[in-house]
Amino acid sequence: VSRARAALDTELAVRALFEAPTVAALAAVLGEPDGEPRPKLVPAERPGLVPVSYAQRRLWFIHDLEGLGAGDAAATYHIPIPLRLTGALDLDAVRAAMRDMMTRHEALRTVFVQVEGEPYQRVLAPEEARAEPEIIDCTPLRGAGEAASAQGHRGPDGLQAAVFEAATRGFDLAAEPPVRAHVFRIAEDDHLLLLVMHHIAGDGWSMEPLATDLITAYAARAAGAEPGWAPLPVQYADYAIWQREVLGDEADPGSVMGRQIAHWKDALAGLPEELALPSDRPRPPRATHRGAQHPFTLPPELHAALTALARDHRASLFMVLQAALAGLFTRLGAGTDVPIG
Repeated sequence: VSRARAALDTELAVRALFEAPTVAALAAVLGEPDGEPRPKLVPAERPGLVPVSYAQRRLWFIHDLEGLGAGDAAATYHIPIPLRLTGALDLDAVRAAMRDMMTRHEALRTVFVQVEGEPYQRVLAPEEARAEPEIIDCTPLRGAGEAASAQGHRGPDGLQAAVFEAATRGFDLAAEPPVRAHVFRIAEDDHLLLLVMHHIAGDGWSMEPLATDLITAYAARAAGAEPGWAPLPVQYADYAIWQREVLGDEADPGSVMGRQIAHWKDALAGLPEELALPSDRPRPPRATHRGAQHPFTLPPELHAALTALARDHRASLFMVLQAALAGLFTRLGAGTDVPIG
């Protein structure tokens, strides 16, 4: 839907794809556009205070609520990216590549200032954004006489604990960039590069371009050159400004935002605060975020049957599985008004 909107300069509702699930049927729908096309996302004139996007505002609020610290709660929205590197490592090239990457992406050097209770973006100049990787030595000590020089030395046995500590250390989003790097030296030709990014600056889709840019910059710097990439057409701050323009003021009932809020206030009215589900232990007074995973596999024949059921009802497989989960909750005593996050 997003590609059709951009390529054909027309407005298309997501539901249209389910109501017209073939190329021929969708082509007919495109002849009757669903409203005015959205304005194009282009570099915007930056106001004195750059607004945050709504996704950033949500994450900023949670971060502010939980407070700065370390451990499970502080790291709930951290995205750690560990890269194991074998062979000779050029630390100077790593440092330069980090600077290149943060210069290229404003979101990686943005801090969030609070003005009258509202967050705003402040993009740091490249020279302001600290991109110096922390170096942690996890190599074996080579003799008892070296014990005196072991301050800050974690050793191979401490690697896992050192990585966990680095990955869960909290960010001060008002004062420091939302990404940092750590290099763990395991042996002369064996290192682990850990990037830790706060979710306020990226998401799962960001991982591939982030890693690609870092690798591209490192390869160039290691060869004594600069990365030869083209400038980005827009930055995230441009998107945040564009989003406000598209959605409008929530106080205006005729705006997209006003209509959306009115719809969801009605749809979520009377929502249960908590589902009455049987549990094996009491709910703690404060969330610990210490969840668990239970992996399982759907056999091929069941997957095929579920896919056929979804196709028959012009739904996605996700919709079918969510309906099944809601049905299970109902059977377990949650009633029929079942919110799933």
